[in-house]
Amino acid sequence: MEAALPKLDLDTIPQTNATGYPAPFSDAVQGRWYRRLAPASGIGDFGFSHVTLAPGAWSSQRHWHEGEDEFVVMLAGEAVLVDDAGETMMRPGDVAAFPKNDGNGHVLQNRSDAECVFIAVGRPSASACHYPDIDMHLPMGGGPFRRKDGSAFP
Repeated sequence: MEAALPKLDLDTIPQTNATGYPAPFSDAVQGRWYRRLAPASGIGDFGFSHVTLAPGAWSSQRHWHEGEDEFVVMLAGEAVLVDDAGETMMRPGDVAAFPKNDGNGHVLQNRSDAECVFIAVGRPSASACHYPDIDMHLPMGGGPFRRKDGSAFP
């Protein structure tokens, strides 16, 4: 196996705006573009992504994880962190942390007229993910998103 260089060349890492969210919940993240950096770096103990949000785009639906810690570091532009405490402006150099199983749903929303860029770090897991504002849930073990009553999306 060829050793990865410590400095990553972002231009060589594929960027995507793919989402597993069913409609209509996928609409808010259509302007979210990300690069998965861990596979390109050889790091396997945690995941991290370079994320760009177009004006109006959200990082995700507001959510929290049972078994995954997360944090973000803003690099450029600004976004509004929406969580259970309200709204907090995030600017370059700001860091926000989301401990697993804390129940504090969170999302970054780009309400400005310019792109914003951040690094998102987590440890992908098969733990359940909760979406407090919408009728959606990701069950333990992953798999397809479900409605909160367990039923499938059409």
